[in-house]
Amino acid sequence: MQLKWRISHARGYLGLGMVAEAEKELDQIPENEAASVDVLALRAVILQEQKRWQPMQEVSGNLVKLQPDDPGWWIMWAYAARRADSLTVAEKILREAEMIHPSDATIQFNLGCYACQRGDLTAARIHVNRAIALDERFRETATTDSDLAPLREASATS
Repeated sequence: MQLKWRISHARGYLGLGMVAEAEKELDQIPENEAASVDVLALRAVILQEQKRWQPMQEVSGNLVKLQPDDPGWWIMWAYAARRADSLTVAEKILREAEMIHPSDATIQFNLGCYACQRGDLTAARIHVNRAIALDERFRETATTDSDLAPLREASATS
């Protein structure tokens, strides 16, 4: 079966919440085509749904190597790294991403979350404010994100 059909079927299964079937569809793709961005991206989504963080970290790291200009892959890689490895590893990934994508609001926001979790409320505030300046939608997100609870508590007491 052609690659585009396998990808289409996998997306369809994912859309229906049939994660195992989507994975089986991707597993049938020949090895020489399995490293394409489209296949890796779908595989990363499947791994995220399955909460398989280590393989997701590997797949999303490969996506970054293939397309470093896409900030979404960096964010995905850091998300998986935080769960598979540590906050420190995830933050290192996003620090590198920030150098390439300094105007990406999601990278700034996540760096703020990581700084907050490390207890660096000054850096957290700077990154969250940058994210909000780049994309106003992060203002609302900042009021509910559990990672930022220490920052909100500190703001409420000052």
